[in-house]
Amino acid sequence: MSRAAEAQKLEQVVQKIEPRGKLLRAWRLKGGISAQMTALEVRLADGQTKTIIVRRPGALAVQQNPHAAADEFKILQIVQSAGVRAQTPYYLDQSGEIFPEPYLVIEYIEGQPEYAPANVKGCVFQIAAQLAKIHSVDDSRADLSFLPKQAERFVNQFREQPAELDHSLDEGRIRERLASVWPLPEVNRPVLLHGDFWPGNLLWKADKIAAVIDWEDAALGNPLVDFAISRLDLLWIYGVEAQQEFTRHYQSMTPFDFSNLPYWDLYAALRPASRIGQWAEGWAALGRADITEATMRAGHRLFVAQAFEKLEKSYS
Repeated sequence: MSRAAEAQKLEQVVQKIEPRGKLLRAWRLKGGISAQMTALEVRLADGQTKTIIVRRPGALAVQQNPHAAADEFKILQIVQSAGVRAQTPYYLDQSGEIFPEPYLVIEYIEGQPEYAPANVKGCVFQIAAQLAKIHSVDDSRADLSFLPKQAERFVNQFREQPAELDHSLDEGRIRERLASVWPLPEVNRPVLLHGDFWPGNLLWKADKIAAVIDWEDAALGNPLVDFAISRLDLLWIYGVEAQQEFTRHYQSMTPFDFSNLPYWDLYAALRPASRIGQWAEGWAALGRADITEATMRAGHRLFVAQAFEKLEKSYS
């Protein structure tokens, strides 16, 4: 699509939500992998300006979930009403009249991810509080039945082993241990999961979390899934002490049973298998040249060793 044609379509989007508005400028936002995001600066009828985001799920996301745009729109409505800091959903278009694929229009929030906070303790407290808030969304008041089930996702991910195991990350040992106990007994009620809750999906402004973004991996399942993923990411980015602080805060804020956490830690530890080098690339550009493949591997070894140690103690 030419720039002129896209600009015309974006002007049509503006007219859908602000009939007397005028598109002043548009620019592509970086960071989205599964969706194309375009920011629009709009002049309103009263002369004020407003910035919004047009979010168009990518082909892979739509292939995996044809209702990706509608589901994300619902999720944003639900979490906002529950007090989670998230972008306001303004408009959902599934008509195909402007763009062939469904898209949604959401709030533009000023802010950026915080990878090197001055106050790490205050930072991890807020992160724990937001995750606890997400996991407290009451499914008796909000219909979450449209979400995919995390347990089914796990089965699909775990059913077939890759052709080559990443022995450098102890993938074979981890898979063997998980296979020996799966399926784990469900000791926690299913909750809303963000699916990829890490510092890269948190926008900060004035030392406070302004928004939790990128809900395309949301699911319904065990809260320890999100918790374990966050624990590993925080260890890599903020260090062991910050991870421990985060763990204590989250556990004090929630009523869940954490007895199976070591297994979910091992599940989280499988995510970077065969791609930890790719994950390590780019940290220098984000201002953290100290985060390297070597430091991530060291953190991963510690994380996995702690999980196995806890499991051995529980069986001794």
